[in-house]
Amino acid sequence: MNRSPRITGTHTTHATGTTRSARTTRTARARFALTVLAGASVVASVLVTSVGPAAADKGAPAPAAKPTVVLVHGAFADSTSWNDVIGELRHDGYPVVAVANPLRSLSGDSAYLKDVLAGIDGPVVLAGHSYGGSVISNAATGDRDVKALVYLAAFLPEKGESALDLSGKFPGSTLGEALRPVPVTGADGSTGTDLYIRQDTFRHQFAADVPRAETDLMAVTQRPVTEAALAEGAAEPAWKTIPSWVLVATRDLNIPPAAQRFMAERAGAHTYEVRSSHAVSVSRPDKVTDVIEDAARSVR
Repeated sequence: MNRSPRITGTHTTHATGTTRSARTTRTARARFALTVLAGASVVASVLVTSVGPAAADKGAPAPAAKPTVVLVHGAFADSTSWNDVIGELRHDGYPVVAVANPLRSLSGDSAYLKDVLAGIDGPVVLAGHSYGGSVISNAATGDRDVKALVYLAAFLPEKGESALDLSGKFPGSTLGEALRPVPVTGADGSTGTDLYIRQDTFRHQFAADVPRAETDLMAVTQRPVTEAALAEGAAEPAWKTIPSWVLVATRDLNIPPAAQRFMAERAGAHTYEVRSSHAVSVSRPDKVTDVIEDAARSVR
């Protein structure tokens, strides 16, 4: 009677010991297997990360770089007139160069721009405002890297035409009566005339839809253009061989909208319109950016 409990207890103890031993062994084996699997997963992950994409990308073409956008201001302005446009273009990943247009003579300004373009690698979208349109038309002729021309409230002259010719071709320009001529003497002793817009009429004439505080600064810091530059006839224009885009400013008092439409149609340009003063890059940088980027997307 006294042995049964001892046997039962011994059996129970033995059985329990065997179960724990088996469980311990199975647990150890499971842990070992998990460790091996985990190690294999890490190795596989490393291989996929380091080898997989390289193998997948082997021979695949790299994404095409975006063209450089070169901006050329016109008369009575400077490169800061592009500031908001530059910000939007750079945000969208475009390299940008804003050229300081000398505004001294059409041929000389064009030669200067040609030198700037020669220092830029890769395809170019060339944009000009106002008189800057005449400059880009001259400078881009024969340049195989210039893939698109963008004219923003700008001149697209035919060979022999001047900015003065085109601004007077249709009614609507009041620029002449707003100008203040200033005699100047060149370094070589030659004389000429610099043209400014009178400060008291600047906002109405040039940038009526820009806040007054800003136009007051623009009037004071305006860059004069020589009368000779506006009167000089254009060379063979690049828009005859390079695709062009035109943004017509429908409230422009410098270049009549009718003249802008005429030049755009003659050039076979992609044409857009915006309700804006002549200072379209300042008053509507969003629309200017849209047109430039539309031209840039055509570059292959």
